[in-house]
Amino acid sequence: MKHEKVVVGGTFDYLHDGHKAILRKAFELGNQVLIGIVSDQMELKKDSVGIPPLEERKSKLEEFLEEQDWLERAEIVVISDPIGPAAEDRELEAIIVSEETRSRAEEINEIRESNDLEALDIIEIPWVLAEDGKPISSIRIRYGEMDEHGEIKKTEEDISDAG
Repeated sequence: MKHEKVVVGGTFDYLHDGHKAILRKAFELGNQVLIGIVSDQMELKKDSVGIPPLEERKSKLEEFLEEQDWLERAEIVVISDPIGPAAEDRELEAIIVSEETRSRAEEINEIRESNDLEALDIIEIPWVLAEDGKPISSIRIRYGEMDEHGEIKKTEEDISDAG
């Protein structure tokens, strides 16, 4: 089912395969996609050490959208809270989430309903798993455990065990 306008949000600190999967689903299901990207000022609940500056993250996101020929269908907004414009944008019809962010989408729908707006269809996509069977995540990339594609990097311990 195609929606006129869908929303997705995130830090997009390392544009990894999980982010790309959620963006692919958003552009598959929406004619227009509102992308909320977290500002540098937002208090992040997750470990935020090593998150690149907003301009760098936004630039990489725009490059990816351009490569996919999606840039003209995208609207990128900087958000400084976890809700962003999703609670009040009347044109939105659906929100694309991962298991990790589903509860936030439910919270957004509660706010929308209290504002007399239609609830968004919540479309949850499965985790994109790394080589080790665990979800690809930015924090694991920042800590050097894996790359953006979920390939596990060899640790010094692994190398000495092999020798």
